[in-house]
Amino acid sequence: MASVARRGKNEPEPRPIIVKKVVEEQHGPHHGGAWKIAYADFVTAMMAFFLLLWLLGSTDEQKRKGLADYFTPTLIEYRQNSAGSDGILGGDSIIATDNYPHKAQQTGSRAIVVPRDATGGEREGSASTAEDRLRFEQLRQALIRRIESTPELSRLRSHIRFSEDDEGLRIDLMDEADFSMFRVGTDQLLPQARRLVQEVARVITEVPNAIVVRGHTDALPYAAGRTMNNWMLSTARAESTRATLNASGIPASRFSRIEGVAERDPFVANDRYDPRNRRISITLAWRKGETPPSIERPDLSRQ
Repeated sequence: MASVARRGKNEPEPRPIIVKKVVEEQHGPHHGGAWKIAYADFVTAMMAFFLLLWLLGSTDEQKRKGLADYFTPTLIEYRQNSAGSDGILGGDSIIATDNYPHKAQQTGSRAIVVPRDATGGEREGSASTAEDRLRFEQLRQALIRRIESTPELSRLRSHIRFSEDDEGLRIDLMDEADFSMFRVGTDQLLPQARRLVQEVARVITEVPNAIVVRGHTDALPYAAGRTMNNWMLSTARAESTRATLNASGIPASRFSRIEGVAERDPFVANDRYDPRNRRISITLAWRKGETPPSIERPDLSRQ
C-alpha cells in the first residue's frame, strides 16, 4: 500500500475536494402551448375564408342577389326609426329626412329587391290568366261545334288537338294516314285543310291574344341534290297558314311569331316518321306574357 506523502512545513494545507453531482432535467417548452391554439385558430379562419370564396365563385348572380336581399333590413324596420316616427304624433313632417337604406341623397328612392318567392297579395296577371282559360275553353267548344255541324269538315274532327303549354292554348291541325293538310312536298294547302284553317280563324278572331304559328314535318329526308329541306318546308307551311288566317280576318298585328321547326318537336316522339308529326300549330299566347302556375299540359281534345 503506497504511503501518504508528508507535507512540508512551508506547504499550505490541502483544500478539500468537493464533488457536486447535478442531474440535468429535460427542457420544457420555451413559450408554453398557447401558440398552437393561435395557429389552429388562424388555420380554421383561413379555411373558412377560402370556403367562402369558393361558394361565391360557384354561385350565379341571381342566387347571390337573393342572399343579399335575404339579409337586407326591410323598409318597415327602417321606417320605424326614421322620418320622425318617434315623435308625439308618430311623424313630424311630410318633408322629414328619411333614414332608408341605399338612399340617394333624398332625391329619389332606390328600390329594395323583394325575393321572388316572397308572399303577398294577388299576383299581377292572375286575373288575365283566369280569363284566358275561360275564353280558351269557350273557344274550343265553339270550334268543335262549327266543325261538327259542317258535313264536309266533320270527318276532320280527329285531326284537331287542343292542349295548354307554357305559351298558351295550342291548336294542332295534323295529318293522318288518309289525310294531308298540304300537297306532298309543298306549302300549298289542300281545299279541305284551307277550309279548316278558315274555321279556326273565324273563332280565334274573337279573342285578343297574340298568335304564334309553327310548322312541323316528319323525319323523312329529301332526296340528295334537292334544294328544299324540312326546315324550309316547315317554315313555308307556317307562312302559308299565316297568310290564310290573315286573309280570313285575323289582323297582321296579332301574329307575334312564325316558325318552322322541321322534325325537332314531334307529336309522336317514339316514331318520328308518323304522319301525325306533320302538323301546323296555332298557339294563342297568354296575355301579358303570364305563364299560369303548375302547367300540366292537359289534353283538351276529349275524344
